[in-house]
Amino acid sequence: MAKARKDNKGRALRKGEIQRSQDNRYVYTYTNPYGKRSFVYAKTLQELREKEKRIFRDQLDGLDLYVAGKADLNFVVDRYMSTKTDLASSTYANYCYMYDRFCRDGIGKRKIADIKYSDVLHFYLELIERGVKVKTLESLHCILHPAFDLAVRDDIIRKNPSDRVLSEVKRRQGGERIMKKALTIEEQKKLMEYITDHPLFDDWRPLFTVLLGTGCRIGEICGLRWKDVDLVNRIIDINHSMTFFRRGTKAPYTYEFRFEPPKTKAGIRKIPMLDQVYDVLQELYEDQKENGFSRLVVDGATGFIFTNKLGNLYKHNSVDHAIRRIVDCHNAEEQVIARKEKREPIMLPYFSCHTFRHTFCTRFCENETNIKVIQAVMGHSDIKTTMDIYAEVTEAKKKESMENLSKNLIIF
Repeated sequence: MAKARKDNKGRALRKGEIQRSQDNRYVYTYTNPYGKRSFVYAKTLQELREKEKRIFRDQLDGLDLYVAGKADLNFVVDRYMSTKTDLASSTYANYCYMYDRFCRDGIGKRKIADIKYSDVLHFYLELIERGVKVKTLESLHCILHPAFDLAVRDDIIRKNPSDRVLSEVKRRQGGERIMKKALTIEEQKKLMEYITDHPLFDDWRPLFTVLLGTGCRIGEICGLRWKDVDLVNRIIDINHSMTFFRRGTKAPYTYEFRFEPPKTKAGIRKIPMLDQVYDVLQELYEDQKENGFSRLVVDGATGFIFTNKLGNLYKHNSVDHAIRRIVDCHNAEEQVIARKEKREPIMLPYFSCHTFRHTFCTRFCENETNIKVIQAVMGHSDIKTTMDIYAEVTEAKKKESMENLSKNLIIF
């Protein structure tokens, strides 16, 4: 058995530790992430062991690998996500879900320094081939691109390999993502007429009316309480949102509702009621006053206006599924009626619950020229979002105006 090495005070030295005879300084020898021998020095054994602890700690959390450019993408993304303390909990959970689903067990295991532009491009194109939508790819890019940027700023890599990858994928897919389409006035009217007094779908009329008449996000309306509604002054106070998201990063997952403030300060706003919105809320209030208000409690909040037949809050995907069923039933019935009446059927397009918000904004832009008013009611934090919709509506109205002018203006 080898004799234990000791310093000049008789203290046992650990593996890798020595005390130099020429100046009595202590030295610790270890292998760095590059595979080369490295040394740290100290005047006392206590100081040396503090340095050893820091090295060991860095090795455990991967920091030394990160600095050496040998950390994998998973480490870099986790490090980036740890800085996002300002994200809403639902957004944070969604980012983690997206990354875990598409990256963690694949490209996530590759070393950050080895990932090139072509690797990210091939990865994105493979996802497209697997049926992943460009919109989903955009969400994933919102995680990867800033994570790579963090590594660039930390001098771990020289260039961001995801720069301009998304635009190249979009170009190959035929251009930028198609602008969300609002329902036309005819489609909007047809939808609401169809569900009104329908034996299967009439329960959706109040929710759809409020969504179409306020332009609120689905989470804002699903979490709306009676205390947020002033029926006397006809004002809706939007001060929070109800989110439904996955908790945890590994199966089995749990899901829960979360009562939380809007993502931005602009989301906190007061919306005057349109007459139809007031009528349907008054109708709901009188009905619930007679039959009982919701006793559901979520994060301490209660008194919710919109609940399903089981007394629970609506999930966003449940509303989307209901819309799809309504559209399927309407179009099937419309085709039969149109054949009997020997005319072309008026078909409803498939759309999501967010289309209600886009439709309201479109109608608003068609009737209001003050962009700041539109922005305030919609709760857009960036006026560019409002301007994009306004510009689209203005272009369509310009064409319509010129067509009307062509009918009535006699040039010669």
